[in-house]
Amino acid sequence: MSSQDSPKYNKLTPEEEMVIIHKGTEAPFTGKYYRNEDTGLYLCKRCDAPLYRSTDKFDAHCGWPSFDDEIEGAVKRVPDADGRRTEIICANCGAHLGHIFEGEHFTEKNIRHCVNSVSLNFKPMTFDTLHPGIKTGTALFGGGCFWGMEHYFKNVEGVISTTVGYAGGTVKNPTYKQVSTDTTGHAEVIEVVYDTAKTDYETLAKLFFEIHDPTQINRQGPDTGYRYRSVVYCKNDKQKEIINKLVNILKNKGLNVVTEINDDAVFYPAEDYHQNYYGKTGGRPYCHFRIKRF
Repeated sequence: MSSQDSPKYNKLTPEEEMVIIHKGTEAPFTGKYYRNEDTGLYLCKRCDAPLYRSTDKFDAHCGWPSFDDEIEGAVKRVPDADGRRTEIICANCGAHLGHIFEGEHFTEKNIRHCVNSVSLNFKPMTFDTLHPGIKTGTALFGGGCFWGMEHYFKNVEGVISTTVGYAGGTVKNPTYKQVSTDTTGHAEVIEVVYDTAKTDYETLAKLFFEIHDPTQINRQGPDTGYRYRSVVYCKNDKQKEIINKLVNILKNKGLNVVTEINDDAVFYPAEDYHQNYYGKTGGRPYCHFRIKRF
């Protein structure tokens, strides 16, 4: 029976049927969710059953969405017709998702669900909704080009997500082109969401002061302009207290710290192509280098 004949399943396009029903494979690097980094749930395209959490998604540079874990009971493993691989299907409706691989050492779980984007739908959700009971904190730092800042924060233990963007200016929803004129007042910043049971604000703030030069005014390395200033936007008095303490430690070590310490500001995420820039391009920061200062 075709999925089109069953009222309990979503209607599929011919391309979707080719993959989901007839176990085809979409071309690599073409799927809409390959580069998706939004927070939420990935659902079965055929029946809407929840399959994967965005927090278990990673970039294996293979051309298809990759996950190192599934929602418990959501995915079924079956021997592939080729006799070599293991196919993964939706446990609820049997829709073909892709294949599963082990021993590649991409993540600590050492497993990869290689899934066709066409087999999925995406439902945006907050991290707290996805993981009830986990207490999170948020930090907002500016220290030069946000590409380099994110490179260092992204894989810190306890960091849940990193998003680069703009803060501290007067223009709502600014674009990179606007911010680059240095007329909007915005700084390039990174928003860091972290699990408070695994790390704390002071640990992240120390990293911030060690991966950029807090003595440079309106620049980092070859990047110059007001948007590249060293700045912290504090979410509360406790964060401000920690930043002031660290600045005093650095000043006592002889550093002429010029970092701005401000109250919280509206954060505007940057365009998609800026997110996880070095992860996507395989490059490395040219103006951020970690120097032990604490």
